[in-house]
Amino acid sequence: MLYPDAAQHRRMLEALLFAAAEPLDEASLAARLPAGVDVPALLEELVESYALRGVNLIRIAGGWAFRTASDLAFLLREEVTRERKLSAAAVETLAIIAYHQPVTRGEIEEIRGVSVSRGTLDVLLETEWIRPRGRRKTPGRPLTFGTTKQFEDHFGLESVKDLPGLDELKAAGLLNAQLPPDFRLELPDPDSPRDDEEPLAPDDEALTGLSGNVGAGPGMAPAAADMADPPDRTEN
Repeated sequence: MLYPDAAQHRRMLEALLFAAAEPLDEASLAARLPAGVDVPALLEELVESYALRGVNLIRIAGGWAFRTASDLAFLLREEVTRERKLSAAAVETLAIIAYHQPVTRGEIEEIRGVSVSRGTLDVLLETEWIRPRGRRKTPGRPLTFGTTKQFEDHFGLESVKDLPGLDELKAAGLLNAQLPPDFRLELPDPDSPRDDEEPLAPDDEALTGLSGNVGAGPGMAPAAADMADPPDRTEN
């Protein structure tokens, strides 16, 4: 039920969303508003109010945020392209992490067929689109990588489960239409750790994100599979 001062609450909610640097979930919004405010109802009002404007209120990365209306995205495309342009190697690596997370550096190399330079992972870590999320329970305990809320926010995803599926990738010409009949593309579940993965230790949490320092556990030498750049393979 909306309160008599619902209009003021709606203005407060609108101000919070405009000022936020990243999407805010309903719990975070409720914590900043007077007790008893019907946040979902107010959000729906704002969604309807902004539906025909140049800026829309949308669900994204598990929260709510104002974004340019999708039909006007072409106006900003050139600006976004100039702001950040990834190399082909970084794009491939990001795609592998997105679809195969949690994945180690060695597993990325196995999928790509070439070594992954430390610089490639550094770039993705600096954009805050990927993060160290755990360690594989294998010799050397290599780090596993996954995507972040910033990744979902940038690419307009509510969660990684909204990544394009097999049919969508084929339709866009990004996959060969003559794939084997048993080929499957499973979307990841970033919230469910794998049986062979353990969470980061407190010492790991202090990592700055530079891949040259995240190959092995505390006090251990970097794992060869996670850190070595084989001399007979070259990253494109």
